[in-house]
Amino acid sequence: MPSSNKKLTLTHRILIGMVSGILLGTVLQMLSGSSLFIQHYLIDGLFHIGGSIFVASLKMLVVPLVFVSLVCGVSSMKDTARLGRLGGKTLLLYLVTTAIAISLAMAVALLIRPGTGMELAADVTFNAKEAPSLSQVVIDLFPSNPIESMAKGNMLQIIVFSLLFGISLAITGDAGKRVASFFQDLNEVIMKLVTLLMNVAPYGVFCLLAKLFYQMGFDAIASLFSYFMVVLSVLLIHALVVYPLILRTLGGLNPFIFLRKMREAIVFAFSTASSNATIPVTMETATHKLGVRNSTASFTVPLGATINMDGTSIMQGVATIFIATVYGIDLSAGDFLMVIVTATLASVGTAGVPGVGLITLAMVLQQVGLPVEGIALIIGVDRLLDMVRTAVNITGDSMVTTVVAKSEGDLDLEVYNNKDAGLKDEQVELPHEHA
Repeated sequence: MPSSNKKLTLTHRILIGMVSGILLGTVLQMLSGSSLFIQHYLIDGLFHIGGSIFVASLKMLVVPLVFVSLVCGVSSMKDTARLGRLGGKTLLLYLVTTAIAISLAMAVALLIRPGTGMELAADVTFNAKEAPSLSQVVIDLFPSNPIESMAKGNMLQIIVFSLLFGISLAITGDAGKRVASFFQDLNEVIMKLVTLLMNVAPYGVFCLLAKLFYQMGFDAIASLFSYFMVVLSVLLIHALVVYPLILRTLGGLNPFIFLRKMREAIVFAFSTASSNATIPVTMETATHKLGVRNSTASFTVPLGATINMDGTSIMQGVATIFIATVYGIDLSAGDFLMVIVTATLASVGTAGVPGVGLITLAMVLQQVGLPVEGIALIIGVDRLLDMVRTAVNITGDSMVTTVVAKSEGDLDLEVYNNKDAGLKDEQVELPHEHA
């Protein structure tokens, strides 16, 4: 007799963990007062340890997953010229979506004018890190020591080395086929490791969000409400309107199916606020749920996590208008165009630099003569917005991956249209010994 109790899917369990963490963190903040037990044993103890282990485990998988998947994908390509075509399409789409993102952000910000009437704090300071020169960016693409690049998690260098290694396997002959076969087996093992980690994800998500909302609360949002709401609104418009339109127009695909299948990866990205840490989940979603072949996803997803900064560009567009309004500085049409061009190109040029969002924002402000110290005004709410930005970024990565795969004939439409695709892969059955 079939059981009437249906198990919750992994996506549902993760959503429950997310909502529970947000609610518990908020309640603990309101009730705690000066409670040392809550602060030391729950927030700095249980939640900190659980969240840190979860994020560290995700990051642990990023380098081996990107390297092995990309080597498998490139070595399996029969036509090496296709790699250049694939790269060109991917890079162009990423740049176009970034330009659309910042243009939309500036248009909405000019309409609403967040910061109007706000009194400028006298002691705001912000020291921006120096962005690398264009020549240094190009030089830094090529690793002098690929092992060191992997140890440091330098994604662009890992991608370049993986591409060269995969091409070498493809043209080596029998020896290359033997090594490529080993990498294919290794890729299956790593993907199973991703599945194992995803099954404990609800607890990691719960710990991360409970700690964050206990520490942050909503006080910081109140003083910058107009800025916060404009950035949040444009992020949602870009994710729920612009991406579906591109998916439908260029790929001819149903965007509702896409968004439904992205829920799990979006929650991961929101919880970790790191596109790189979310790569294993984004890859799993693209290949098993959306039906993209590994040969495409292994290239487009890591590249997108590194250079696709749509969410960050939206923040930069709104922040530029916000800071100009607060300081009473008028920007010309030429300044607006300069902001769009600078932010779009900078998203690629500063891809591997820590704190990339604030660095590129500093570059944009300097380009149009706005005071860089104005960045200090928005730092208070940037952490929460960064979580939403990351969710938008990985949605854009997956959308571009799906569109490019469709154009290259690398998208399995049966898998894409199957609402249950990938659910079986989420279940892990450990072997048992029977007496």
